Amino acid sequence: MRRPDQQTTTRPTTDPAPGTGTGADATADTPPDGGTGPGSLPDGTTGPGHPAGPGPSGLGPTRPGPSGTSPTAPRTAEGHPGDLTTEAVLAPYLRGQAADFLRSLRLHHEHSSPAESGGHDAAAATRALRRAARRISGSLHTFRAALDPHWADQLRAELAWLSGVLAREHAYANRLTRLVEALHQLSGPALPAARGARAAGESAASDAQGRAALGVGAARAGALLERRLTLARTRSHSAALQALGSSRFHAVADAVALLASDVPLAPGTTGRTAEALLEPAERAEQRLLAAVAALPPADSEPYNEAQDAAWHQARLLLRLHRYAHEVVLGAAAPALSSCGHALDLHRDAVEAAAAAAAAARTPRIAPATAYALGVLHADQRHEVEAARAVFRETWPYATALTAP
Repeated sequence: MRRPDQQTTTRPTTDPAPGTGTGADATADTPPDGGTGPGSLPDGTTGPGHPAGPGPSGLGPTRPGPSGTSPTAPRTAEGHPGDLTTEAVLAPYLRGQAADFLRSLRLHHEHSSPAESGGHDAAAATRALRRAARRISGSLHTFRAALDPHWADQLRAELAWLSGVLAREHAYANRLTRLVEALHQLSGPALPAARGARAAGESAASDAQGRAALGVGAARAGALLERRLTLARTRSHSAALQALGSSRFHAVADAVALLASDVPLAPGTTGRTAEALLEPAERAEQRLLAAVAALPPADSEPYNEAQDAAWHQARLLLRLHRYAHEVVLGAAAPALSSCGHALDLHRDAVEAAAAAAAAARTPRIAPATAYALGVLHADQRHEVEAARAVFRETWPYATALTAP
């Protein structure tokens, strides 16, 4: 994929409203960073509306952080905001991520060759490849106005495709491990109280009967899940190998190689600071805070799967904010690591619960197998609620988390 010639465009006065689309890396079957429209998020979902205006400093959100400061403050040299330019900050960041992408690709080729037996190294290289692709894609979305928009949209769409293809095998493998371990714990000799489905005051005899019924179906449920998810993983592995050998992938690699040496900036953005970097980063932050404030309250219905989408959206917006933080401040935001991990666990539990429910719909399975899968589904939905609680506890900013 060759980069098109620089085009003279008129920069919009506001960030385009996120477009519509489907797919997020909330599911393994959809690209983690999809989305092709100029206003869509890198995951292809629709972003929440903008809250009303920036904070008092003009750089941060309306709700301060725990210390009364904005979650994002500009990186400057000697305290001068004018030093935060696209040439000095955004271009080196993108070139660095492109170099990481190419380095990971080389390692992947080395460890995936028939003469090599380093499966673990190949998997690590794939994760590093996806990590660089996500950061490039997210930065192209957030700072699109500072770049050649046609080039940015095209490369972002191709990186979304690649990241999605590479993510599926890993996701299916992790999902199988998670579900098999959960089945083992549920049918083990000691049922943890937090995982039990018995009501208060239930007798030990009925508990023993329920455990016996679960034990009968757990082995078959595990075998069924292993067949389904191993098949999906095998197909995903084949699809990834096919994608990495395709002309489409080589075009993406060529485009990233060009990015490693030349970042096409939009005409008229040279030397600009607030318009090119600070305002887009602030908008990414404001969208995140609005999405978190709109999350369902803690006392909402625990098994309401319709609420999952809002949490997935918050996770994706948190990712975009983290990447913008890296660009503007030159480092990751440590205060967001715990809540980001909680949202990752939330996604994994949601997907695992869906896999258990899908397996339970298999025709002509034994009642004991269906029962075990039902208990497994309930267990993973408990994990969903636990991840939401951890996020609420670790969210570092003074954004309301209990608004209906």
